[in-house]
Amino acid sequence: MLLIHPPIVKPGEPPAGMAKLAGALRKHHVHSRILDASIEGFHFLLSLPQAPLDTFSKRAYRHIKENHHHLISWETYRNVDKYKKAVNELNRVLLMAGEKKNIHVSLSNYSDDMRTPVKSADLLFSAEFPEANLFYPYFKHRLTGLLSEEEPEIIGFSLNYLGQALTAFAMIGFLKRICPKAKIVLGGGLVTSWLSRPDWKNPFQGLVDQLINGPGEKSLLEMKGIFSETSSACPDFCSFSLKDYFSPGLILPYSTSSGCYWGRCSFCPETAEENSYLPISEDIVLSELNALSRHASPVLTHFLDNALRPSLMKALIESPPGVSWYGFARISDHLADLDFCMGLKKSGCVMLQLGIESGDQGVLDNLDKGINIEVAEKALSTLKKAGIATYVYLLFGTPAENLSQARHTLSFTVKNANSIDFLNLAIFNLPLFSKEADMLEIDPFYEGDLSLYSDFRHPKGWGRAQVRTFLDRDFKRHKAISPIIRRDPPFFNSSHAPLFKMIQ
Repeated sequence: MLLIHPPIVKPGEPPAGMAKLAGALRKHHVHSRILDASIEGFHFLLSLPQAPLDTFSKRAYRHIKENHHHLISWETYRNVDKYKKAVNELNRVLLMAGEKKNIHVSLSNYSDDMRTPVKSADLLFSAEFPEANLFYPYFKHRLTGLLSEEEPEIIGFSLNYLGQALTAFAMIGFLKRICPKAKIVLGGGLVTSWLSRPDWKNPFQGLVDQLINGPGEKSLLEMKGIFSETSSACPDFCSFSLKDYFSPGLILPYSTSSGCYWGRCSFCPETAEENSYLPISEDIVLSELNALSRHASPVLTHFLDNALRPSLMKALIESPPGVSWYGFARISDHLADLDFCMGLKKSGCVMLQLGIESGDQGVLDNLDKGINIEVAEKALSTLKKAGIATYVYLLFGTPAENLSQARHTLSFTVKNANSIDFLNLAIFNLPLFSKEADMLEIDPFYEGDLSLYSDFRHPKGWGRAQVRTFLDRDFKRHKAISPIIRRDPPFFNSSHAPLFKMIQ
């Protein structure tokens, strides 16, 4: 069995889903090969000969090795300007690699002026003409080499982001040519979202042999004739070249649950896709983290949960994992308690991602966020006192919001600016098949049969253009907020943000 993680995903850490699959297959003695083609694809593009014309591009190309070294060196994270220079120059090299083909590559995305990943016809075109893909020279050589060693019965792809889709299908098309007998399996978060559409009709028949909805361990094992009630296992990172990632040591991605324990927010994709909340017990989490710390020696654990449940955070306080960690948490009374937050800090917590979304109580109540603004303010202040960094997510343009309420969010952010380390500002996208979408007048957002989101006529006239103007002219330029925005690590964002706090 050959499992492939296609380009492009941010190169800060190995793919958690692939490690989970590898662990399950290894536990049941199924021979498999893991290929993180995303990280290998980055190194391939950075190794291409270039003929840069402008001064910045020439400097970026000359300093590729030096800049990569900077990103894997702790010392760089003491100097934000040095870090940004290294990241932006590496990104410039990636952009140059695709310029002549009108393909846009960055450290966080892959897009094509001629094709879109939300149209099945364009994905099928990628499969029929894989030579058009920027990564074709890489995967032609790499896959041919792998298949010369052994011919797998099953070749699986983990497709989680739109930025992977065009290349994933180009690789599938190429494999169909050189290994036509292999069974092609496609799974991952993006595929699960497609399959959750109530109008889903499979456009990939004849190209993809099986689409997997949800976690893939059970399905892959059953393809090998193994039927087990315990298909999950501790993630296995042994198959990954951990030194290749763009971080100063292993950032270990780990999930303690699927779904969300709150599960009540309006317009939530998790709710629209009917994803149940399935937690792993605290005992198993602590045991696996301990084993991974011994064998993989991470410098930081990245919890991938939609929100870490309070009971798990208490377990981490009582039995610290011995490694620094960060992840999403919901605003609650726990985070407003100084003793609790000091316990989190001692357990290794360096940063919490907080989806506060709005600074207006009416908006939060309307969206059923379960967040109290006063508790949010106290939580931010308490986390600051405890020495835990905060990465705050704000969402503008929801159907419940208008300009006046957006200004309340601006006031909230200014008032609490000293307790906010990083900010993520997003404009609301309407999940196409959420139950709340029926109450709104829909406009096309992405033109494509695989779209998951849509634009809409805002009931209060607070459309995307107005929101964007407010953010650019008023919010981002405020003297209390602009320094926070400038601190955000370009392209890597929350993936690298905690590293700056660990080195302080």
